[in-house]
Amino acid sequence: MGQDALYQQAAATFGRALDRLVRTYEADPDKRRDLSQEIHLALWRSFAGWKGQCSLRTWVYRVAHNVAASHVIQQRRAKDQVLTSIEELEHLPDPSVSRSADIRHALERLLGLVQSLKPLDRQVILSYLEGMDAASIGEIVGLSPGNVATKIHRIKHILARWFQEGGRYGE
Repeated sequence: MGQDALYQQAAATFGRALDRLVRTYEADPDKRRDLSQEIHLALWRSFAGWKGQCSLRTWVYRVAHNVAASHVIQQRRAKDQVLTSIEELEHLPDPSVSRSADIRHALERLLGLVQSLKPLDRQVILSYLEGMDAASIGEIVGLSPGNVATKIHRIKHILARWFQEGGRYGE
């Protein structure tokens, strides 16, 4: 299968997931469009050298996350934005979300929390939310499956605590 055909298959199969990934990495709509284009261009280029050494899904996520992580680093350098590690996030005061907050508001706050994570932690939780297992995520980000599982557990615990103490999802 040629480069164009592989790209078309990947875009058709993973396009919505890539859109979600881009939304999580970039809040600004204009920059989000630019990032999406960068990811799609990088994917198309990457298929020139793809030898089937991993699944198409793993390849697409690896390329997309690498481009998105580079984007975050470039933006951080441009803005001197401080990113949060999981350890720092555990010690942040819990946000207050009123009980009457709608789902959209809660999801926007959750998205903001995920966007504040460092790129590696963001890659791990986003891949997990896309239904990938620890071994697949580890293959993408270069960590052992055990390390990935630990990161997922810690991030899920933090997010659950945030929703339990700061507001209830769906209420």
